[in-house]
Amino acid sequence: MSEMLRNQRETGSSLSGLPFERDVIFSDHQNNYKKRIEKRQTKLLSKLSFLKPFLKEGEKILLVTTGCSPMSLLEQFLTGWIVFYLKQSMFVFTNKRIFHIPTKSGNKYRNSVAHIPYEHCRSIEIKGRSLVVTYQNDKKEKFYYMAWSEKKKIRALLQTAPTASAPGRKAARMHLCPRCTAELIENKYTCPNCHLEFKNAAVGKKVSILYPGGGYFYTGHWFLGIGDALTELFLLLFVVGLLVSVWQGAHAAVVTLIIFLILLILEKAVSVYHTNHFIKEYIPAKKDIAFPVASQQQAFMK
Repeated sequence: MSEMLRNQRETGSSLSGLPFERDVIFSDHQNNYKKRIEKRQTKLLSKLSFLKPFLKEGEKILLVTTGCSPMSLLEQFLTGWIVFYLKQSMFVFTNKRIFHIPTKSGNKYRNSVAHIPYEHCRSIEIKGRSLVVTYQNDKKEKFYYMAWSEKKKIRALLQTAPTASAPGRKAARMHLCPRCTAELIENKYTCPNCHLEFKNAAVGKKVSILYPGGGYFYTGHWFLGIGDALTELFLLLFVVGLLVSVWQGAHAAVVTLIIFLILLILEKAVSVYHTNHFIKEYIPAKKDIAFPVASQQQAFMK
C-alpha cells in the first residue's frame, strides 16, 4: 500500500480538508484497492478544495468522476462537437447526494455547483456512458459521456444509494450558491440567502441581440464569442452592402438580401438559445464572490 494511503488512514482520510471514505474511493467496483485509481482520484480531489463548505456533517466523498452536463439534441446539432467541451463537468458521489460541477478546461472550477440528493430521486442508472436520473416527479435528466474508467464503480455505488421520496420538497437537481451554499431558486438570479447576483437571462438576451458574440462573451465563452462575432460581422457587412445595392436600384439583389438577412437572424437566434442554456448554470455576475466583510460571512453561515 502506498505511503499516501497509509497517511490517510492515520489522519482520518482527508485531502484538502475534504472527507472521503478511504476503503471506497481508492478501490474498484469489487472493493479491491488499485494504485491507478488512487492516483486518478487524488488528482481529481485536488481540484475540489472549494467543495468543503458544501459538505454536510457526516457526509463523505465516495467517488469523483468526469462527464458532461445535460444537453438537448437541438443544442448538439447547433453546436456540433464543441458542445462536449462546453458541457464538461465533474461529478462527486457522496453518501448523501451527487454534486454536479460544470468546469472549464483542465477541470477548473467555474463557481457553479448543483446537487442531486438521493432522496429526491426515484432511480439513478448508468446506461451506456450516460447517467440517467429519474426524479420523484418523473422528470428525467441525462448526463453524457461519464468517464469509462468509473462506469462500473458508479453502477456499484448506485446499487446502495438511498433513493426515496422527499415529501414537501422539489424533486430536481438544485443549484447552490457558490458563496453561502444555499439552494438557489429556479429562474431567480439572486441568492435568497446572501444576495449574490448571477448573470441573468434578460441581460443575456439583450447583449446577444445587440452585440456580435455578446451572449457568449457575457457568459464567459470567449472562443465561441469570437467565432460568433466574426460570423455576425461577416453577415452584417453583406446585409449592409446589399441594402446599399438595392437602394441604388439593383432590384435583383433583393432575394440575396433576404437570404443573408435570414441567416443573420438565425445566427442571433442561436446565440440567444445558447446564452439561455449557459445562464442556467448560475454564473456569478462578478468574479470576486467573497463576502464583503468577515462579519457578514459569519452571519450568513449561521
